[in-house]
Amino acid sequence: MSIKKFLVSRTFIVNLFIAIALVAIIIFIVLKSLNAYTHHGESNPVPDFTGMLEPEVKTTAEQNHLRINIIDSVYTDAVQPGGVVDQVPKAGFGVKENRTIFLTINYTQKERVALPKLTDISFRQAQVLTKNCGLLVGEISYRPSEYNNLVLKILQDSMEVLPGNLLLKGSKIDFIVGRDSENEQTPLPDLINLGIEPAKEIITNAMLNLGALIYDESVTTAEDSLNAIIWKQYPNPKTTSSVEMGTSVDLWVTVDEEKINPVLEQENSDK
Repeated sequence: MSIKKFLVSRTFIVNLFIAIALVAIIIFIVLKSLNAYTHHGESNPVPDFTGMLEPEVKTTAEQNHLRINIIDSVYTDAVQPGGVVDQVPKAGFGVKENRTIFLTINYTQKERVALPKLTDISFRQAQVLTKNCGLLVGEISYRPSEYNNLVLKILQDSMEVLPGNLLLKGSKIDFIVGRDSENEQTPLPDLINLGIEPAKEIITNAMLNLGALIYDESVTTAEDSLNAIIWKQYPNPKTTSSVEMGTSVDLWVTVDEEKINPVLEQENSDK
């Protein structure tokens, strides 16, 4: 039989269809097997590891058939030492089993920073350097000097600290600043209706000190303290326009709208 006749014969056509069917079945079985092997389309939400310590992280990861890999450490006051600060993928993101979750944890000890050279420069310059290295401005006191507003000495816990000394990040340092004349005055800022943190920054910028911080009975939680508003201050900016540099300013704070609103109403009536 010639090739041409064979190619159009019933036997060849039947065998061709059988071969095509077998190939299709094999492909179908292979694809189904791959889907079953790779769990195609199946995913589970990633648990929230934030704040967990390592033993709890391992237990949670095992229960969810996940792997963990700690890739970095940082320091923050928002999470307990050794707790998870961040994770990739984020909580709730759908992943397959055995996916690796990358974690950033909090240092078990507070981070320390080297004190930069803050003396023999202006207080304004020193204030910027202090903030940049993660330290806080504490008390400001003044000594007679021919150089006005020049930083003379840095103290912590009444002890002098020198450039290069390692200090806990986020701790306060006190400044001794030169003043070329006694009783030098600075404008007293009006802090009424401000939050605590903005008020602290304004007080420092005005070369003053934060005195007593008095919370009333309405402030009962950490969230309240973050949202508290200044409703009273001493010295009173309504009666005192300027004070001596280094003066302490006492603040009364509240979340009680009955105390805040009268202040706002009085300000609006004055306009």
